Amino acid sequence: MIEVSKEGGLWIVTINRPDKANSVTRAMLEQLADIAETAQGAQALILTGAGKVFSAGADLDEARAGLATDPVWERLSGAIAALPCLTIAALNGTLAGGAFGMALACDLRLGVPDAKFFYPVMKLGFLPQPSDPARMVALVGPSRARLVLMGGAKLTAIEALSFGLIDRIIPKETLIDDARALATDALSATPAHVAAIKAMCV
Repeated sequence: MIEVSKEGGLWIVTINRPDKANSVTRAMLEQLADIAETAQGAQALILTGAGKVFSAGADLDEARAGLATDPVWERLSGAIAALPCLTIAALNGTLAGGAFGMALACDLRLGVPDAKFFYPVMKLGFLPQPSDPARMVALVGPSRARLVLMGGAKLTAIEALSFGLIDRIIPKETLIDDARALATDALSATPAHVAAIKAMCV
């Protein structure tokens, strides 16, 4: 359910469970974290989903069994954030719940026009993953982070762009091509050069 395509220094990682809105199980999260932890040779990594939704968050059955608060979410977002390469979340559709963490940990976020963005932890009675609020605040500011995390706001792609949650709205049919284009300069540079510039952008 997790697919990895390698094109030289470019890794494309796809969540492929469209029949379940790309909801993720613990095994899928562990696989994603393993990939992120072993992608040290990549110069750019694109994270995307199959179908109409990027990810609806935790698989419902496993969420009820404790996945919603499992530390594997934090392991995954931490591994993505620690990568020295350029990381791009190519959000092919709605981003919801715990899946926010992996997107927030990326360097860039692209969204399609009909995507929605919501993180209903207040309503569901869970705390967000530990690093997610700080990363969201860094992008959108504290008030808008509270709007999402405490007010339960469901953002449109246009709102997410205006807030700074995503960086561009891209037609779905060109989403991966546009993500590849943004990775072009990183792919033509040395890994050390990519890592050095990334380290300066904090």
